Amino acid sequence: MTSPEHARHHVVEVAVVGGGQAGLSTSWFLTRDGVDHVVLEAATTTGEWAGSRWDNFTLVTPNWHCSLPGYPYDGPDPDGFMTRDEVVAWLGGYPATFGPPVREQHAVTEMVPAADGGYVLTVRTPHGTETWLAAQVVVATGGYHVPILPPWAHALDQDVAQLQAGDYRNHEQLPDGAVLVVGSGQSGTQIAEDLHLEGRQVHLALGDAPRVARFYRGRDCMTWLADMGLYETPVASYPGGLAAREKTNHYVTGRDGGRDIDLRAFAVEGMQLYGMLTDGRGTELAFSPTLTSALDSADATYNSICRDIDRHIEREGIDAPPGTPYEPVWVPEQDPTRLDLAAAGITSIIWAIGYRPDYRWVRVGVFDGTGRPTHERGVTGAPGLYFLGLPWLHTWGSGRFLGIARDAEHVAHAVLRNRRPLLAPALEAS
Repeated sequence: MTSPEHARHHVVEVAVVGGGQAGLSTSWFLTRDGVDHVVLEAATTTGEWAGSRWDNFTLVTPNWHCSLPGYPYDGPDPDGFMTRDEVVAWLGGYPATFGPPVREQHAVTEMVPAADGGYVLTVRTPHGTETWLAAQVVVATGGYHVPILPPWAHALDQDVAQLQAGDYRNHEQLPDGAVLVVGSGQSGTQIAEDLHLEGRQVHLALGDAPRVARFYRGRDCMTWLADMGLYETPVASYPGGLAAREKTNHYVTGRDGGRDIDLRAFAVEGMQLYGMLTDGRGTELAFSPTLTSALDSADATYNSICRDIDRHIEREGIDAPPGTPYEPVWVPEQDPTRLDLAAAGITSIIWAIGYRPDYRWVRVGVFDGTGRPTHERGVTGAPGLYFLGLPWLHTWGSGRFLGIARDAEHVAHAVLRNRRPLLAPALEAS
């Protein structure tokens, strides 16, 4: 621990915590408006993209979705899908376009309200501890902090390697043998596809994630949905309202120019599918008998989205090629409920069952019973405290490059409205 005499003290009007796409977007607006601020980034501005995606990762959204404030995608393939390294290069070029006051390797470890207003942030740096006093704070660290692991994972056979989806890079890092991937969201299905294409025997435990067609009636489905306004519809306007924030994103892939992920087709090719994984001890695993219903539900969503696009095309009088609904290419004979890892030759498990937020460092009472911040479009009930970069913060597009600029501008306007000249003496006195 750094002694008080070695701590450094700083005063700033606005502290932005997190230097990824959300924090940089906020900084762009604050820079434009001449607001004194700092961006405190625990690692590097591209570290999250470079460090937590596998080697063959691609975006699942078309490149034209990649649009940050003052920095739209202008490459040669707007309808393509950037690879991990291309995303890192694109995002890495953003700071040079406006010169944000970013301090990398500055990890905020605690934030508490200041006695006279504003917030005190404790920051760990390579050179020791710093203290920052900020009149307002924008927390832009996203909502995916701690990977979820079943409480019984430690009871599994210790000879079976276990790793989180964020630690997976390629099949060569895994021991020889079959692989169990747990989770059928975007990461789980794409990692399963990656291993399958590399010739590994893959076992996949499905959750309740929906799926979507990659292309339909001559265009990318996400382009159709954008034209239909789906990414701009406020979360409160969706069926179930704020409950939409708990939904899993649809699985699809941008690999090799983009295509559907059809788990039934993978099964025909030898991938072994199961329902929800519920328990495990030693080499024995137990599953709910939900494989059939999970596949049927995902396909129902797939076809429902296609029908929505059909209605949009008809309503707008658009000339588009005909479309056909998806028909299953494989149906399970039964829903398996047991699996012996040793008998199946499974030597590794990849957990892809999601993340939970971790805001324990934010010592301000703005959280609900699940540890998620309560807010209205990023603005909390605590004076001068905001959140940005959360999935479904305001719209479906909020957790994507496509919607960040709109959310960042809204938060930046709130920062301007809430500037408090009366804080200046207290800040200067600190």
